[in-house]
Amino acid sequence: MTDQDLDLVVLGGGGHVGLPLALAFADSGWKVGIYDIDRQKIERIGQGEMPFREHGADELLPKVLASGRLVLDSDPAMMERTDRLIVVIGTPVDEFLGPSMTIFEHTVAEIAPHLRDGALLILRSTVYPGTTEYVAQRLAERGRSVDVAFCPERIAEGYALQELRTLPQIIGADADAGAARATEVFAHLGIKTIRTTSREAELAKLFTNTWRYMKFAVANQFFMIADQAGVDYGNVLRAIREDYPRARDLPGPGFAAGPCLFKDTMQLAAFTIDHFPMGQAAMQVNEGLPSYIVSALQRRYGTLRGKTIGILGMAFKAESDDTRASLSFKLRKLLAWAGARVVCTDPYVRDHRLVPVDQVLADSEILILGAPHQAYRSLDIGGKDVIDIWGVLGDGIRL
Repeated sequence: MTDQDLDLVVLGGGGHVGLPLALAFADSGWKVGIYDIDRQKIERIGQGEMPFREHGADELLPKVLASGRLVLDSDPAMMERTDRLIVVIGTPVDEFLGPSMTIFEHTVAEIAPHLRDGALLILRSTVYPGTTEYVAQRLAERGRSVDVAFCPERIAEGYALQELRTLPQIIGADADAGAARATEVFAHLGIKTIRTTSREAELAKLFTNTWRYMKFAVANQFFMIADQAGVDYGNVLRAIREDYPRARDLPGPGFAAGPCLFKDTMQLAAFTIDHFPMGQAAMQVNEGLPSYIVSALQRRYGTLRGKTIGILGMAFKAESDDTRASLSFKLRKLLAWAGARVVCTDPYVRDHRLVPVDQVLADSEILILGAPHQAYRSLDIGGKDVIDIWGVLGDGIRL
């Protein structure tokens, strides 16, 4: 290995995946660089302030900054200071719900001039099958001899610092040398590793997220069927699960959203010859749940015009401040189209359009639980009509 002053550089290291990863490696004793083009975020992190909620990070960030083991920069020249790089960049789908490779074309063009020959490049974000090979080929065409591996993140957002040291890490590499080097990187965190090819690792990650998305779709479809039948789905769910281990993994209903599950299901649909009809159906069910709620209210009241409806929770999941792909925003739009006045709140989300929870409770005739934050479990609803498909406010699943 050539001389270096950074053990590792995380590209896109200011985000929900990259920053906890960088903190974990810095806490383990490595000197870690965070490269991110968002200069405001870099400055904020450099001041010891987390840009999002992550359990344990508020305490860990100042600690590793003070140790000197975490450095930050928006200059791509930082990549020249190491032989190990982990790329954490978003992998969106395009307007046709197909994979967008443009971001990797730009990434290769940006990083190639700064990569040392013999460097190890690890892709971390979920990617379309074949992306790892694509990146390796493009770098080779630009005269860069590097080892490329795909080592997908597997953590639950908000709990990365805990799970990075407990969950096994998949090492997807097509050459033994690259696999050995990537294994050495994650062994530094003291975790088990699982060797696959790059294509196997890419599919393993997509299958994992898609399986979760499909389970949520089944739960939401069951909820709609029960509602249409006029029965208490909470009681049905209790009857299914209670002391019956084979049904223990059936989730309850709720918004299945966030930056990964929908997107990765659509990437898998684009990859398969038959366009994955089961995944497409799951997308229609999960994305259709806000519309189902609005229709149920319209059946109950005849019209929503003149009604004030409050949404409690705008993050995509409980105890999070992340609103990416949150279905609460889709619900707000559909309610507004139906003529309602909609007021929204969230204890964690920073958005000038949101109002305090007390104002939502005072102004609203109807309340809808969008994200089941703990803070809402003890609210005094005051006898208002409540839509709680999560079943966490004390009176079971209510629609």
